Amino acid sequence: MLKVLAQFSRLMALCLKGDRGKLGLLLFALVVGLELLSVVASLRLIQWTGDFYGALERLEAAEAITQVGIFALIVALNSTRHLTALYTRKHLEMRWRRNLTANALDIWLANKAYWHLSVSGRDAIDNPDQRIAEDCTIFLQKLLSEALDLISRVVGLFSYLVVLWSLAQFPLSLAFMGLPVEIPHYMIWAAFIYVALSSGLTHFLGKPLKPLLIQQQQREADFRFALARLRSNTDAVALGGGEAAERRLLDTRFEDVVANWNRLVRREIILAGFTFPFNHSVLRIPLFVALPGYLAGHVAFGGLMQLASAFSNVVTTLSWFIFSYRDLADLVAASSRLDGFLQAAREAGRQRGGVVRETAPRAEIGIDNVAVATPDGRGLLCVSRMDVAPGETIWVRGASGLGKTTLLKALAGLWPFASGCLRCAGTQVFMPQRPYFPDASIYSALTYPEDPRNYSRADLDDILLRVGLGHRTDPDDRGIGTKGLSGGEEQRLALARLLVLRPECIWLDEPTSALDAAAEADLFALLRAELPDSMLILVSHHRPHGLDDLRILDLSEHPHDPSPDPAPALIPA
Repeated sequence: MLKVLAQFSRLMALCLKGDRGKLGLLLFALVVGLELLSVVASLRLIQWTGDFYGALERLEAAEAITQVGIFALIVALNSTRHLTALYTRKHLEMRWRRNLTANALDIWLANKAYWHLSVSGRDAIDNPDQRIAEDCTIFLQKLLSEALDLISRVVGLFSYLVVLWSLAQFPLSLAFMGLPVEIPHYMIWAAFIYVALSSGLTHFLGKPLKPLLIQQQQREADFRFALARLRSNTDAVALGGGEAAERRLLDTRFEDVVANWNRLVRREIILAGFTFPFNHSVLRIPLFVALPGYLAGHVAFGGLMQLASAFSNVVTTLSWFIFSYRDLADLVAASSRLDGFLQAAREAGRQRGGVVRETAPRAEIGIDNVAVATPDGRGLLCVSRMDVAPGETIWVRGASGLGKTTLLKALAGLWPFASGCLRCAGTQVFMPQRPYFPDASIYSALTYPEDPRNYSRADLDDILLRVGLGHRTDPDDRGIGTKGLSGGEEQRLALARLLVLRPECIWLDEPTSALDAAAEADLFALLRAELPDSMLILVSHHRPHGLDDLRILDLSEHPHDPSPDPAPALIPA
């Protein structure tokens, strides 16, 4: 329980962060006030029950009709209260959801925590998209609903107990082993004992629900991710004839969903085997418990109905745990998943790349004793010294698996299993083997991560034309994106991005692997003509065409050895 409360407090701290979140407390107070008015309505209905059935018992038609009108007025006012509270609660829910989602995104994106999580191998952190998009919603929906319900029930309980105590003045007379026994206010004790036993049995039957609900959310997300992955790789699957393999994978994922669903349903049926008859008998039990007092002549018929109504309110209020058990299980499961994800993201965000990155005093790139290893500590390579002047191009080559891409990740400040120092002046752009494009317009992809509105549309169209993508311009703002681009066109667009951003330091990893020699030569010649002073470090399996004035860094000649031996030779091309 303490662990769950700690999770709630951490998540609510994110909801309340900032002015928007704190203003939500005023809305919450308003909703609480409106919910507490329901207690007033319930107390008035208890009084109405005695008045109405008393009029029936006395055969007073006029009074009975008056009570019908009073009942309609109570229902109308209570309905207005309920609708106002519902609207305010929904508004509050979205306000806090915006805050929680924004803070969750900040934690996930800060210090590249999303990247560290993706490569950390933590089995417990799956489907971060689901945890942010769905668990934030489930947490707030269930928390607000159950918290408001609990507050109104706790306040209502004391009010109902006072009424029940005043109505149940008579004792229950029994004979135990020949001795007379009287239990004063027996209906009070009966309510607590009845609900305590029922709550204990509910928890015993429903305790396995939490892990099953967590697994169900995870397996549903895994199935959805497999579908999305197929959708994003349609060309590769279609060309490779992989439909049968994809179907086997999707069937396996869905069978996992079905298997856990069956276990979940079996447990819900077991729980419902008790809660369903409880829910349908809870309104009748009060009448049975109050019946001895009526038969003994302690109360009249109207008093009996009023007593049963008060007892029913006490029992249903005390039975909050039973009625809400399934929703509470959903709430605890969602909070556990969301808080676990955010805790792991915070921890991942505290990780730092092993290479120390410093700002160079002048326009240059300097690498000192950069050693790269695998996560298990196996050394890959070491570059003891390398200096790059403005306008220079370095071709980094080496056998597959040697660690060329890992070296770029280390120099970008991502790879934690590295050491050394990188000095660089000016802006930097790292282009991975597979370029990333946002799901937006072609211009958003061209200027990423900058805003395309910061650039002239005519200039952007001219750049697309010069890299051979003139047919992808969007003069009519039809929202043309990057869908349908071939691998070569994607690489053209990624290189065109450099002409927009114009960085001083450019790190490229196999940027032209999908282009022919002529296209590669044209693009690199254009890049050098437009960015003559930029420092270019290029990883490629083959000698790049169009870049004649370059030096070569052969990583096969630099095994992992962090000792500062003579600087590795940069071979003139």
